[in-house]
Amino acid sequence: MEKTPAGPAAPRPAARPMRADARRNYERLLAEARDSFAKHGADVFLDDIAKRAGVGVATLYRHFPTREALLDAVAQDWTEAVLTEARELVAGPDPAAALAVWLRSLVSHMSVYRGLVAALVPSMGNQNSPLNPSCQVMAEAGTLLLEHGQQAGVIRPDATTAEVLQLVSGVAWVCEQSGGSADVDRLLSFTMDSLRCPAVPAVGRAAA
Repeated sequence: MEKTPAGPAAPRPAARPMRADARRNYERLLAEARDSFAKHGADVFLDDIAKRAGVGVATLYRHFPTREALLDAVAQDWTEAVLTEARELVAGPDPAAALAVWLRSLVSHMSVYRGLVAALVPSMGNQNSPLNPSCQVMAEAGTLLLEHGQQAGVIRPDATTAEVLQLVSGVAWVCEQSGGSADVDRLLSFTMDSLRCPAVPAVGRAAA
């Protein structure tokens, strides 16, 4: 994975105004996609989503030319939520604990749909991917907490946002593959141990 830029995420292109019927179709498709991804995973047939939404396949592809574009639209709510959470956590007294809490939340979001992690990982360093906007929002949030910890001297200074996202993606993937039986808190505790400065005691481990 290429190094994720540390700057603020580039805003998504402004959506063109839609007619009322087009807006209804768009919202139906998003609602059905959320439900279908949750039940069947991120690799569900897109034609089935269109059918359940009551629209034609051409309508689906007009709004979402690729699976990644649909995933990005579905992911927009939770990626904005993890960015908001990061902005709130950075105001706390313990930067290491804040990062640990955020990583736990990110794993939870990334594990909502089976196959989502596999779609996100190659998009993190690929600015041409339709899923990259969601990845950039995650990177902005992660950078905020990572740099906060580094400035406080509790997180190793050589850690990068891209590496943190790689680590947490690995935990999310293991969680998915284990059917939820993996000890996520223990895996994140190991992850936090790898990110802390060697001389810093493991405060915040319980939060991981």
